[in-house]
Amino acid sequence: MIRCNFYIDGAWVEPQRTAAEHPIVNPADESVMGTVAMGSAEDAALAVQAARRAFDGFSQTTMAQRRALLAQLKTVFEQRYTEMAQAISHEMGAPWDLAYDSQAECGPGHIQATLDAAADYPFEAPIGTHGQLLAEPIGVCVLITPWNWPINQIMSKLAPALLTGCTVVMKPSEFAPLSARLVAEMVHEAGYPPGVFNLLYGDGPVVGSALCADPEVDLVSFTGSTAAGVSVAKVSADTVKRVVQELGGKSPNLVFADAPLPETIERAVRKCFNNTGQSCNAPTRLLVQRAVYDEAVAIAARVAAQVRVVHPSERGDGVGPLAMRRQFETVQRFIQLGLDEGARLVAGGLGRPNGFERGYYVKPTVFADVRNDMAIAQQEIFGPVLCILPFDDEAHAIRLANDTPFGLAAYINTANPETAQRVARRLRAGTISINGVGNEYCSPFGGYKQSGNGREWGRFGLQDYLEYKCINGQ
Repeated sequence: MIRCNFYIDGAWVEPQRTAAEHPIVNPADESVMGTVAMGSAEDAALAVQAARRAFDGFSQTTMAQRRALLAQLKTVFEQRYTEMAQAISHEMGAPWDLAYDSQAECGPGHIQATLDAAADYPFEAPIGTHGQLLAEPIGVCVLITPWNWPINQIMSKLAPALLTGCTVVMKPSEFAPLSARLVAEMVHEAGYPPGVFNLLYGDGPVVGSALCADPEVDLVSFTGSTAAGVSVAKVSADTVKRVVQELGGKSPNLVFADAPLPETIERAVRKCFNNTGQSCNAPTRLLVQRAVYDEAVAIAARVAAQVRVVHPSERGDGVGPLAMRRQFETVQRFIQLGLDEGARLVAGGLGRPNGFERGYYVKPTVFADVRNDMAIAQQEIFGPVLCILPFDDEAHAIRLANDTPFGLAAYINTANPETAQRVARRLRAGTISINGVGNEYCSPFGGYKQSGNGREWGRFGLQDYLEYKCINGQ
């Protein structure tokens, strides 16, 4: 049985006092693989104190020294790459090809993008006639990360924090503890000084709140639900610390009548179902021009029926289980809500797929004739549930797309480049994908409205962890 403890001040430690333990459940069969030690406010304080002690020395290291350490972390990660893919597949049910090719790959991908971004970043630059502008590490950073893309969120925060000279306390999700524990082992193996990186587990109301309220913390970077993000911001506000948030999404995917329909709709369905729909930027609202709407619905239903539901150990494309029972129950509730609201079910539905009696598997589901005021069109379901809505013209499409409290991503499909660019400039979202072209690691990632504040990845991620100081005169 696995047990996940804390990594504080360069050593693996037990909680300060007897605490509840969280089971590590394999979502493929609901078996218990081990336990996670759940921390307390005292554990949070110890981790912050270790990071604070380490900051004075680590912040004064040279960029060359920090680049060498981060490059070594990338080397260690690559040496243990298969272990990371296995950890992700076991803890959150990602099918093997997804865990290996996409989930684990985010680690070295973000490290390299951070190294590239820092190569020409103006950490020191003249300003005005007699000034010098310095970009310095902000201080002790709390990184609160989710379970759905665990290494993507961990490394997009950790790599820039370490490279800029910050020290870190990381609180990963207790539902994805194995990948985070492996990151701590990698940091230790790479040779980072004690206290630079600290890891503890715990729930949001106890450990998360203690970390956010601690006056010795200078920045909180949070990825998770919008509701939890609001709580993080409120608790952090009393000490006026910087808060960076990447929150929920309900991303629109606009399909105009001139788009090549079969390939566009198939891409839309598979993108929505990728990672079993557990992606904050998933294109879960498919907006189709009315002239081709009926044909698009038929294609979507056919593609969804062909999507394989697979055990995480299977190779090839497929949809695995949801990561936990709570998410399984949430998705089932939303499917029932869609039926109750009068949406037309054209694929999937309630219950597990045939052949799966245990595990958090759900049927890839498509609803047609959805109205944008329905709950399934407005609320983040976080599962393989696609909503299809018709639109009449460009103005109608833009209005529907923007009619959401979120603004993380949006997708446009059209054969007309002028239409694509015109519509892209009207959509209130942080990332726009045209005809299937996606983000690179150097691109900014973050959202408008209730999808968060700030941007991560590449050069933009560096900026979150820096404070600017102007020195005037010699």
